[in-house]
Order: sequence, then C-alpha cells, then structure tokens
Amino acid sequence: MAADTEDQKGDVVETAITPPSDRRFAVSLFARLRTAQGQANPFPIYAELRSRGAVVAAPWGGHLVTGFDLCDRVLRSRDWLEPDARWRERQGDGTRWTAPSSREMSRTLPALNPPDHTLVRRSAGMFDRASLEELRGTLNRVTSRLLDTLAERLHDGKADFNALVGEELPVAAIGHWLGLPAADFPRLRDLTHDQVFTQELLPSASQLALSDAATAELRGYFTDLVRRRRAHPGDDPVSRWITVWDGLESDRDKADEAVYFLTLFVLLAALETTSTLLSTMTLLLLEHPRQWEWLSVHPDLVPAAVEETLRYDPPTHVISRVASRDCVLGGAEVRKDEMVHLMVGAANRDPARHEDPELFNLHRRPAHLAFSGGIHYCLGAPLARLEAQTLLHQLVRRFPRLTLVRRPTWAPRVAFRRLLNLDVTLS
Repeated sequence: MAADTEDQKGDVVETAITPPSDRRFAVSLFARLRTAQGQANPFPIYAELRSRGAVVAAPWGGHLVTGFDLCDRVLRSRDWLEPDARWRERQGDGTRWTAPSSREMSRTLPALNPPDHTLVRRSAGMFDRASLEELRGTLNRVTSRLLDTLAERLHDGKADFNALVGEELPVAAIGHWLGLPAADFPRLRDLTHDQVFTQELLPSASQLALSDAATAELRGYFTDLVRRRRAHPGDDPVSRWITVWDGLESDRDKADEAVYFLTLFVLLAALETTSTLLSTMTLLLLEHPRQWEWLSVHPDLVPAAVEETLRYDPPTHVISRVASRDCVLGGAEVRKDEMVHLMVGAANRDPARHEDPELFNLHRRPAHLAFSGGIHYCLGAPLARLEAQTLLHQLVRRFPRLTLVRRPTWAPRVAFRRLLNLDVTLS
C-alpha cells in the first residue's frame, strides 16, 4: 500500500504506508526500551521485534533490521553508506542531523564514505601488532594499579567496579597512547559521556544540547593539542599524523584540522564503548557464577569470554546506514537515501545464527557484529580486545571470590549502552 507525500524538498514521492498496527507496535517498543527496565534488559523487547520479521518499518521512517545475516550483509556491502555530511545537510535545518555536534561528527572517520573514508583510514595507521605490543606493558601496569585500588576498597566491604576500573582503564590507555596529561582524564571522560548523545538513535533536545556543549569543548582541547604538537613534535600518534597529513594536504590549516578530527575520533571511540565492554563483561560473568568459576580455573578461555560478551550484550546496539540506491532488503522496499537501523543487539541473538542465543556460553564459536563490518570495521577493535583480556586475566586471578552486590543501573540510552555503577564485594 502506498501514498503520495511531500519530501523535505517539496517534491512528490511515493512512499510505503506503515500499517497502523505496525506503527503502534514500533512506538510502544521504543517507549519500553526507554524505561529503566528496558535499558537494563532490552532483549525480551528485541525478541518481540524479531517476531515481526527480519525487517520492520520504523515509526519515524526507514526500517529496523534484526536478522543477523541481513545486518551482516548491509555492513559488508558498498551499496550501504554512512549518513555523511552531505546526507545530513539534506535533512534540513532543525533536525538532529544538523545540530552542531552532529555536523562535527559527520567529519570524523566513522561518518565518512569513500573516497574520503579510504584516505583518512589509511592515514590513521594505528593499532597494528607493534603498537599493541608497546601498549601491552602499559595496560598490565595500569590494570594492576586499578585493581590494587579495588582491593583496598573491597577490604572495607563493597566497591563500585565501574567507577574504579571500567571507567578508568580505557581513558588511561588511550590517554597514555596519545600522550595526554593524566590530570585531563576525568574531564575528557565526562565530556565523552555527554558527546555520545548526538550519536544516539533518538536523542532528545536536552541531550543534543549537552552533546553540542561537550563537542565544542573537545574541539577547543584537541585543536590546541594539535597546535602544540606541531610546535613541539614528539614520538606520539598526533605528531605522526601531522607529518602524514602534511604530505597529503598542502594547506597547513586543513592538515591540522584533519589531525584534529582523527584525534577526536580516537578518543570518542576508545572511551565510551570500551568502558561499557569492561563493566558489562564483569557483570555478565558475576551473574553467571559457574562461568566465573570455570574461567578462574581455565584462564585460556579469557578471549572466548570477551567475544561472548560482545555477542551477548555489545556496547553498541544500533548501527545506522543509508541506501545508496533503491533496493529490496529482506522483502522490504528501501528507497535511495532512506535509513536502516541495524539492531545488532537483537541480531547477535538471532536464533537463525546461534543455537540457544539467550544462553551466555563461553564455549560458543565467536560470531557477532559488535565491531561493525566491511570497510567500517572498528579500527580500535584490537585495543578493546587487548584491554578486556588484560583486565579479565588479572581479575579472575586476583578476585576469584568477587560477587555482585546488586543489579546495576544503566544510562538512558538505546543505541549506546553504559552502566552507571557496578557494586561488587568478596564472598
């Protein structure tokens, strides 16, 4: 069924009409996802969504995709694009896509399409085997220090693992790699928490305002950093990026801006999602004490535990793409420039892909979409895995009797998961 409607340019186009029952269902679903219960456990809601089919019309336009194979196909295909700066401009003033923070994010690596994406990704050149080996010693030392602090707090009864470890390790790791002053870490972490709202699925006006303010402050911080590194280069990634971009761009101001966007992207990508991974991994294992006990006896399963966490409850539950041409996806007609939201939190538990997908199982063969796919596969995935494995190896060795005090609370988000606390004790 279809009807003629006006698009944002005033042209008449034929669009599919979402049946009222489907629209009511989708609206109800997202209302439930926004509740405290939905944020703590969205997976029963995802199961209801999957029951409606692998592709479901979104109430605000576009489609929601829940099937693993379809999500994987979209992520790997060059026919599906990032909502880049040009696409965002076409959405018109007054939309979330033209908010200052959204405009800024449209110029970072994750929002670029080829050929711009190809050039910037090649210029980044980070987290190869050599750089990870350089970081391994630092990660071991920082992790040990953070767990020392955790042990001191546990001596007095209980401690917030999220605040003491989950939030601290990623900012220390990326801050050390970028050569940032440790005194700046708390502020950068807080700004990242606010900035990520512009990347949410349906941010509110107040959330966008927080993101706009945080983005402006981060721009000031990192443009000043690039300026100082240009004046006094060292053996650090920012200095190396300046050298690379001086060879790619004759205009020094444009070269410095490219380095700024790379540095901003690295910080944002390395902090928020990795913090969530570390705390969620610990939460899941404490909720499954037999798995925790098995892991303490069989530490060789640490990598498997990290991968199963990424499948079972990934840091990012939604990835959005835009159709480059009219097409059919899972039986649904999708028009050029129309957006699809890949519900990877649901897709990772697709029973067509995984047997007993609701079971947290360290012996499962890894298969998840937590790091996206295709040309946009996460550049920081090796570092995130190394941080998680380093932490878990030390954690199960030093705290075999660690237990959960209470269920944690979660930030008010749908796409980007974030624990607000994780209270633990020793049994």
